[in-house]
Amino acid sequence: MQQLSRRAIGPARRCIGRVGTCRNDSLLKLQRQRPHVGVGGTASLLRPRPSFLHNQSLGKYADPPRYLEPHPSNNITPHIASLVGRDLHLRPSHPIGIIRTKIQEYFASLPCGTNYQIFDAEDPIVTSRQCFDDLLIPPDHPGRAPSDTYYVTDETLLRTHTSAHQSQHLRSGADAFLCSGDVYRRDEIDATHYPAFHQMEGVKLMTHDVVEGAEGMSGADWLGSSECQMVESDLKQTLEGLMDHLFGPTKKRWNDDYFPFTSPSFELELYHDNEWMEVLGCGVIHEEVLNLSNRSDRRGWAFGLGLERLAMILFNIPDIRLFWTEDARFHRQFEEGKIVEFKPYSKYPPVFKDIAFWTSTDGSEINGDTFVENDFFDLVRSVAGDLVEKIELIDSFTHPKTGRSSRCYRVSYRSMDRSLTNEEIDELQFRLRDHTPSLGFALNLRHVNP
Repeated sequence: MQQLSRRAIGPARRCIGRVGTCRNDSLLKLQRQRPHVGVGGTASLLRPRPSFLHNQSLGKYADPPRYLEPHPSNNITPHIASLVGRDLHLRPSHPIGIIRTKIQEYFASLPCGTNYQIFDAEDPIVTSRQCFDDLLIPPDHPGRAPSDTYYVTDETLLRTHTSAHQSQHLRSGADAFLCSGDVYRRDEIDATHYPAFHQMEGVKLMTHDVVEGAEGMSGADWLGSSECQMVESDLKQTLEGLMDHLFGPTKKRWNDDYFPFTSPSFELELYHDNEWMEVLGCGVIHEEVLNLSNRSDRRGWAFGLGLERLAMILFNIPDIRLFWTEDARFHRQFEEGKIVEFKPYSKYPPVFKDIAFWTSTDGSEINGDTFVENDFFDLVRSVAGDLVEKIELIDSFTHPKTGRSSRCYRVSYRSMDRSLTNEEIDELQFRLRDHTPSLGFALNLRHVNP
């Protein structure tokens, strides 16, 4: 929910492209045939590589072929498929696992007597109904488009948030629970964004006696009731206590927000390192969400937060790719139950390469589709894996007479574990140059290096 407030579910952002834009047959063929290039830059097939991280047990959902189903709507790359089932949140000495455990310990310690069930091993493949419909996310919302979401088939996908499991647990009769897991979104490439990350969802339904005065209320009557205000107060008090548990006493502030599945909705910010930071989104569960979950007789609240976001702050980890590294120098720094400051073990320099291409040949749309930046980002990850640190748009141009549009991107390559050579990066850049036309783009060779 916290991530969705920023991107997919908050104030509607412009949808670049339309449904189907990422289903380019040439790109998908490339994604399935070429080896995956991992953090170390060594090409490998879909089988796990011997390494510090892979020597630990993989989860039951670590089955890459399962996610590469040959369906016309499938836009999952081998790079993404290789991440599923790594279960970083279940590793007790991994920063993500340490944060997850501390949050669960906090909720177990609350004096209210509420027993929060723990769900942390749910299937990452969910249905569109679970991920969107049950949460009142409209059919035309940009977060549902293949430009944002990894689809397995027309109706199944890699979950984009742990809220996708909310309705199933409510239907099963759970009154309070914490649900954590890996989630997937097609996204930009920089130090704080990665197509796979981890979230935790929390839900609590109030007991009947606490909200019995609101029985039969709906709409504005419910929102204006003292019972709704009580649910809101319980939510905010609980989450403020969680932040004190993780960060120690710190300044906090609440802002009104919007999520389709909660009303009212809020975001919580903390004052940390002389600036305000958003840390989670939450709200009173929308009446219709409870109706769809067969719990119309109950009232309650829900929150969602990103585990990487909290871990990067608490452990002072500068690059989100480090959570996925296989380097023992990273993992040996952390111990179950302890929050310590990460000590960088490398200062390897980046290698910069530029690539420019025309996104249309005559000012018109390509194959009826507009340019989708995430298609290009996925192609780069398919070619270079986690060696890509950042991609920046450094120039764009529209020819005044022909209407042709050109974009120039700077690709920053950097390994967290070793120095890169110009020769190996040149090879990756040549591959990227060779495969960029598969997206329908015409290279502008005057602006391509090497």
